[in-house]
Amino acid sequence: MGRLLTAVAATAVICAPSAPAHAEPRAQVEGDLEPNLRAAVRQAIGDADRPIENRFEARRRARTAAEDAIAVLRSEGYYAYSVEPDVTEAEPPHPVVRIDPGPRFAIGSADIAWQGTPPEAEVQAEARAVIGFEHPGIPARAIDVIAAEGRILAAVQQRGYADAQAEPREVIVDHADHTMRPTYRIASGPLVRLDGLDIAQAGRTNPDWLRRLAPWNAGEPYDPDDVAELERRLLDAGVYDSVTVALAPPDKTSAAGLRPVVVSLAERKPRTIEAGASYATSDGIGVNARWTHYNRLRRADTLSLFGQVSDRDSRVEADLALPHWRRPQQTLRMGASVYRLETDAYNEDGLGLRADVTRRYGRTSYVTAGVSLDATKSDEKTAGTLSNVGRRLVTAALLGDVLLDRSNDPLDPTSGWRLSARLEPTLIVGDTNLPYLRAVAQGAYYLPLDKEADTVVAARLRLGRIVNGTVDQIPASQRFYAGGGGSVRGFPYQAVGPRLADNTPRGGVFLFESSLEVRRDLTERWGVALFVDAGAVGSSNVVDLGDAAVGAGIGVRYNLGFAPIRVDLATPVARRRGEAPFQIYLSIGQSF
Repeated sequence: MGRLLTAVAATAVICAPSAPAHAEPRAQVEGDLEPNLRAAVRQAIGDADRPIENRFEARRRARTAAEDAIAVLRSEGYYAYSVEPDVTEAEPPHPVVRIDPGPRFAIGSADIAWQGTPPEAEVQAEARAVIGFEHPGIPARAIDVIAAEGRILAAVQQRGYADAQAEPREVIVDHADHTMRPTYRIASGPLVRLDGLDIAQAGRTNPDWLRRLAPWNAGEPYDPDDVAELERRLLDAGVYDSVTVALAPPDKTSAAGLRPVVVSLAERKPRTIEAGASYATSDGIGVNARWTHYNRLRRADTLSLFGQVSDRDSRVEADLALPHWRRPQQTLRMGASVYRLETDAYNEDGLGLRADVTRRYGRTSYVTAGVSLDATKSDEKTAGTLSNVGRRLVTAALLGDVLLDRSNDPLDPTSGWRLSARLEPTLIVGDTNLPYLRAVAQGAYYLPLDKEADTVVAARLRLGRIVNGTVDQIPASQRFYAGGGGSVRGFPYQAVGPRLADNTPRGGVFLFESSLEVRRDLTERWGVALFVDAGAVGSSNVVDLGDAAVGAGIGVRYNLGFAPIRVDLATPVARRRGEAPFQIYLSIGQSF
């Protein structure tokens, strides 16, 4: 254990960038400047790439540094400045910039001068409302003045004036009252009304199906959010290598005064074959292969066949996904599978059919409703005699699932939160006849501790309950278990919770899991994480948190750009059943 922790720490140290050598600034900064302003001037001046050879070179560097300092002062609202470049009398001479910033100017008032035909009065009012300089004393920073112009353009374009442009603004700097008064010159152009789609490179996709995805009706005013939503709907289908959606230029306006939206699609290859292999100390060896056919029905559909052989889970599956089924933002998935599961708690052979419909709300929230039917033959042990009992069951289940995702990234979140809830009303018939309800809810929260989100505290809580059934009545494959990489790290799969007399996991009808993780980026690519996981399973009563299994550990993260590779090393805080001293987990994406 000690050697592994040492190796992880050594890896982080080796991969951290070496400290840069001391660099000489191009010029020294003198004067009474507040710390942030001094730092900005110092950064703009920069460092010298070679030593000074003569006094002429020193003066040239001082003048260049003075020009850089003036640019910073003006951008930060200091217009009554005094900047003097100079060199020292020492040998060799050193460039010096003496700065007196003077008072900081404030934004006095801001106005919009419409160029050409102005937009509607309501649009003019909205544009003035987003300028954002209502409060007196706002520093006259160039970046804020420019940002206000961007907000004006966005507000105008949002109301249908797609060709709105900003012409050179007029800025009056008044040294008498130390104010700046910007006037924005905005040419709104005419109101743009949308037509249908102008499809380029449609490939195998049915153009009529594509046109039904447009979230507007012909004649409605242009809205950039609608154009972005169409692009999102096409990307959601997952069958295109690239998608480009843009408003057609003005010369494409129809006789009725409508402008089409141009859609360019690059379709991926119609068929792909994937293969994979895996190994885990708890799961053993596994190999799998997937054959996928895209757009076979010419409506961005995906048909896949999947086969897997492993020590724990072997199966053959066929799946069909129909995005934007019957209406946009709604996906129908249907599938069939034949499987064999071999776990410490049970063995099960089954044949399953399923169908569900998922509807997206906003960008990252989903509601799913579905139905499934499984015929299974299972082998599990009884609690009293420990004898093997085989059960033949037909299981019919409904599914309701809700996901609210307000995090900033699906694979590597650094802020925001997620909430999900899943209800499965189920009926089993056969050797056991029983209706029951399986419910699971989970929440996660992400708190950045600094502006750049280099350090993030992440927390997770998961609760589960099966209503109207005892442990012995509920099929073993439907009970709750805990332990493993996505549950309680430090413990093997199904290792947390009640056991039979021969140490076989029994599962339960109550579930509690929680995680607390501190993630720290060391460099642009490398990071580390410290974590504590806890979990408990109850077989008859609500879980006893005093009996919860707790695991702790350290992880290394390598950022691939879209998500991190995660390597976690975890150990049980207390080994109660002879668990291994540590577990290692490798995956892509954060643990939650």
